[in-house]
Amino acid sequence: MTGITDLSVLLATMEPELVAGEFVYCAVPASRLEDYLHLRPLALFHEKEGLTLILPQDRATGAGLQASAPLRQITLKVHSSLEAVGLTAAFSQALKEVGISANVVAGYYHDHIFVPAGDADRAVEALRRLSAASRS
Repeated sequence: MTGITDLSVLLATMEPELVAGEFVYCAVPASRLEDYLHLRPLALFHEKEGLTLILPQDRATGAGLQASAPLRQITLKVHSSLEAVGLTAAFSQALKEVGISANVVAGYYHDHIFVPAGDADRAVEALRRLSAASRS
């Protein structure tokens, strides 16, 4: 099943959904990946400085890991193609206009936006406004 590439369709049908819970980014030594897999990271990324884990906040706290400020995850329910052009730019601009930072992770089926926990409801509303404007 291939994802949608048409930007107007993506924006009109993105359906932002706030995921329950709070998440954090943690940095750990890359040579010790096996020491952290039991935490079931939502995502991980290898960088030359180490391994970045995205974890539910309670798991990071329970493991004694230093972590970022708490974030909330917004999943765009539309099945976006990895080859789509402009979706990230459009929702990033909408969030920029209301002063909300966004950390984006693209999965095979959906885009996931991590925003500061205190800004989550405003972020969802900004994304819904963008989607509604795209349907007009």
